[in-house]
Amino acid sequence: MVEDIKIILEEHKKDFDKKFEETNRHFDVVAEDIKSKIETVSEQVATNTEKLEEHDQRFDKIESDLGQVKDDVAIIKLDIETIKNDLKQKVSREEFVILEKRVGMLEAKSRK
Repeated sequence: MVEDIKIILEEHKKDFDKKFEETNRHFDVVAEDIKSKIETVSEQVATNTEKLEEHDQRFDKIESDLGQVKDDVAIIKLDIETIKNDLKQKVSREEFVILEKRVGMLEAKSRK
């Protein structure tokens, strides 16, 4: 009877070892698949990180260019204000024609 139990235990141990090896192989396959997927995701993250860095550089340049444009617009506004003030102080063509006529009339009167 003890021998029978030993035989049964030995058979169960072999069966258990076989199942353990099969489970181990299955986990190895699953682990390899997960590792492969993690590597793929890691590569994609690295690519995305590079793209983000490129975008950061582009945004920095755009911000710099925008700052220059703002400065240029401020200068243009000042120039326009100066031109407006200068134009307000000048005589229009219509006023010039009227003044020419008046001067002509005054000159004619003063010659008489």
